[in-house]
Amino acid sequence: MQEGSIGRVNTRYYTLPGKLKLEGGKKFGPVTLAYETYGDLNKERSNAILICHALSGDAHVAGWHEGDRKPGWWDGVVGPGKTFDTERYFVICSNVLGGCKGSTGPSSINPATGKPYGLEFPIITVSDMVNAQKKLIDHLGIKQLLAVVGGSLGGMQVLQWTISYPDMVRFAIPIATAARSSPLQIAFNEVRRRAVMADPKWNNGDYYGRELPRAGLALARMIGHITFLSDESMYQKFGRRLQNKEKYGFDFSTDFKVESYLHYKGNSFVKRFDANSYIYITRAIDYFDLTNGGHRSLKESFENVKARFLVISISSDWIYPPYQSKEIAMALSANDVDINYSEINSNYGHDAFLVELGQMTYVITNFLSHTSVKDVMLAEVPKIKRNTTIETAARIMIEQKSTHLPVVSENGKLMGIVTAWDISKAVALKYRTLDEIMTRDVITADLNESINSVAKKIEKYNISALPVINEKGEIIGIVTSDSISRLIAGSGPLSGTETENISVGTVSFI
Repeated sequence: MQEGSIGRVNTRYYTLPGKLKLEGGKKFGPVTLAYETYGDLNKERSNAILICHALSGDAHVAGWHEGDRKPGWWDGVVGPGKTFDTERYFVICSNVLGGCKGSTGPSSINPATGKPYGLEFPIITVSDMVNAQKKLIDHLGIKQLLAVVGGSLGGMQVLQWTISYPDMVRFAIPIATAARSSPLQIAFNEVRRRAVMADPKWNNGDYYGRELPRAGLALARMIGHITFLSDESMYQKFGRRLQNKEKYGFDFSTDFKVESYLHYKGNSFVKRFDANSYIYITRAIDYFDLTNGGHRSLKESFENVKARFLVISISSDWIYPPYQSKEIAMALSANDVDINYSEINSNYGHDAFLVELGQMTYVITNFLSHTSVKDVMLAEVPKIKRNTTIETAARIMIEQKSTHLPVVSENGKLMGIVTAWDISKAVALKYRTLDEIMTRDVITADLNESINSVAKKIEKYNISALPVINEKGEIIGIVTSDSISRLIAGSGPLSGTETENISVGTVSFI
């Protein structure tokens, strides 16, 4: 369908029941999460996609609030006909715990004092953010998320979801992120926090109802924004061009366009963000470490994940460089997790996941589309009973143009399978019963199993088809190597994106 806008949207609020147990040991509440949803939840409640935002983001991903001058922060990929097609998916995004856009954070009122929490707000972690989101998802009546997606801090949340709630995530798409914050990332976060704290108006976090620490927060944002860009993109955007003048001022006024740009970014940021939320969320990013301080390997951290992964990095991202995404991919691969890795070629730096919408759309759409057995299986499969004669089985194969016949019991459960080769062998060796030729230890597929997983089974066991069974052991379809080959052949080249196909364990580098 034609791409379009979601239109006007509203933010909703959910207060968690009871108190939330935090990773630091405290129990904290009440906790309210601001969230928005787009599209409709299907009757099976199986089409929900959770988008997790980055440091300065919020729940307003797409569409327009009344009076808005611009749409939500990822409007280019969320909406009718877009990457996250709201005619097909039910998209959810919540403002993180500790935020300042409707969710409980340092600027929220402490019911014990009637005043904003300030630094009385507890230290939080990415795990705490995810646990709060889980309660929201439970409230919405969703048992399993089709996908969890996010970039930067949002990508950390994606990884945490797959570890904390492995049964709840089918597809995971962490973008431009890390499994643990690096010393470089921690260093920049600390400098930004100190910029806020050095502003006298910060007043040890107690500035509500007074003049805000605008200068400190603006400086922190200026520092942070530099890390979102790249040297090449800054040269292209600004060069050494002067701002509204033809020669240097020989003073400390604004001479260069890049200076003016950073001042604008800093000054506009303070109008929409809380300084305390900034220091709390950056501390949560610092603490993120799936290896628990090196007490376990990254491979061990991913031992129980069940989601299928698309890990995306940005070629020019120097604050979350591609090697960190590759570390994630390799650790997942070591656990035989089904994973694709894609490096977006862009000179926009870390911000590319918000800018390179064409490339993002291509890799994500191809990942989410036709990815499971149910998308390619043949649902109407001829079946035979164990007492069927070989002559009858052969006739059914010819009439149905089928090379595989599942053998089922009286109650419809799979007992074995007979192939055209088995029939040929039976004729040549003059076998009389199916028991003499059918395969009993049948390799099967699950309805929601990924195509990659099935393809690996077909290659490993040198077979050409897999019966698809439900949780009762009943056959509900069949998936063939031909159907998978047609699907793969229909995939076009990935223009503008790294396309070298490299086989490393179970990682597909695209």
